Amino acid sequence: MLSERRQRILRALIEEYVERALPVGSRTLTERYRLGVSSATVRNDLSALEDAGYIAQPHTSAGRIPTDAGYRAFVDELLSTGAVDEEGPYRAVVEQLRASASELDGLLEHTSAALARLTDCLSIVAAPLVLSAHIRQISLISLSAHQALVVVVTEDGQVVNRSVAFADEVTPEQLASVQGLVMRLFAGRAPAEVRDAVDRDIADELAAPLARLVLDEVLTCLEENNIASMHRLGLSALMRKPEFSDASSLAPVMDALEDERMLLHVLDDAASGDELLVRIGQENDADELHRVSVVAAKYGRGDAEGFVCVVGPTRMNYPQVIQAVRAAQAALRNE
Repeated sequence: MLSERRQRILRALIEEYVERALPVGSRTLTERYRLGVSSATVRNDLSALEDAGYIAQPHTSAGRIPTDAGYRAFVDELLSTGAVDEEGPYRAVVEQLRASASELDGLLEHTSAALARLTDCLSIVAAPLVLSAHIRQISLISLSAHQALVVVVTEDGQVVNRSVAFADEVTPEQLASVQGLVMRLFAGRAPAEVRDAVDRDIADELAAPLARLVLDEVLTCLEENNIASMHRLGLSALMRKPEFSDASSLAPVMDALEDERMLLHVLDDAASGDELLVRIGQENDADELHRVSVVAAKYGRGDAEGFVCVVGPTRMNYPQVIQAVRAAQAALRNE
């Protein structure tokens, strides 16, 4: 446990390093921050922080830089003191995001763009899986006597569609009747529950071939679209960071983030509770992510959950990123 004074010095060093990306010396801290102690005390505390593993000296004559452990102590202090409990200055962004799109896909895209802009890092926003969401509306739109369009809207605003062909002529009145039946089947159920419910409770209602065909097409439409829809923006921001000035140092990071299975494994940790997830450097399981930090949060309810996260160098502005992620989470939760 760090003393209050050493926490203050560590915080000042991290803020200075985040701002300038240069090793920080005791003189800089004494001159630029009101620490209330002498330069000799600052030097002694820096030595103690280095011995404890919170900071490191990249070169003998250079100043110090934070380690993963130093960032972790800094973030834990932020979270424990409630300094970033709310979305703060980004509340207006939340309202703008909610007004920006009527469908979830548009909202996710706008949210990802806002996160990338606010944090100057890579933002990733993932939609909930379609099969986990409850259905708001199923529409059957007649295209001709032998063809219709199935349009499904989930409670969280996702829209999927599929064309269905009929061997025999089908009137708009028949489609309307089947639409009402299918909607009753989905009422109060997630799509993943419907097949079991049909086979167990309401098979008789689907005796008509048309009704069974339409139901199968609705479920197939949902199953085909049951993939993790992700919106990524801000790669150019990562490329501009001094840590990744050498393209070869960024390539492993991008390979890892392009692997959706690896990314979902990282984000799944955010589903273990309502708390914000902050993974710093080597706290990430994947070796390729040891040079970055991930700040993530979930939104949605039950199984119908999506994720919002920011990926940047370990030298990221944690207070700013945490507030931005919480603002995006609030927008997507519609709180």
